[in-house]
Amino acid sequence: MAGHAGDAALARRGLGDPDPGVQAAALGALARIGVLTSGDVETALRDGAPPLRRRAAEAAPGVRGPGSRSALPAALTAALADPDPLVVVAAAWYLAERRHRPAVPALAALAAEHADTRCREAAVAALGAIGDPAGLPAVLAALGDKATVRRRATVALAGFEDPRVEAALRAAAEDRDWQVRQAADDLLDEPPDPLSRPR
Repeated sequence: MAGHAGDAALARRGLGDPDPGVQAAALGALARIGVLTSGDVETALRDGAPPLRRRAAEAAPGVRGPGSRSALPAALTAALADPDPLVVVAAAWYLAERRHRPAVPALAALAAEHADTRCREAAVAALGAIGDPAGLPAVLAALGDKATVRRRATVALAGFEDPRVEAALRAAAEDRDWQVRQAADDLLDEPPDPLSRPR
């Protein structure tokens, strides 16, 4: 209600509530009003319970003002190590949207090592969005992962200018997963085999 009514003072008081759900709702209200700060997000990511950390990572792209171009990207890069996969995924999407190149090493490690498929997918997608050459080896390696990650990796190849990309796409065009093949065909600008899709 505070968010819809524009009551920033009431919403900010909610951040001090002992219930993590109330804290998360309060943070969301501040984001709705447009007064969520970089410091709010950083504190939530550092000290909050999982619901608050998730909401903070999700709300981070809308933050403007002091720290939003410096401290906040650093905080979201650190959040790639969060134990909650949903925080990690939201952090990766933020970093992709911001094209934050300093996050590339952490994203590459995430794409290679994280136990949760969703996190590996998000990391690969972010590497493609950023397009830093240092991220390409991790994207190429992800072409050997599970199908959902391979799909993301195939699309992510569009973000790179490198001789290895075309060869990787041609290999992906022969993948056992039809969606990987379709993505590769689209990027190669070749018509897909009509028999490659399930009927």
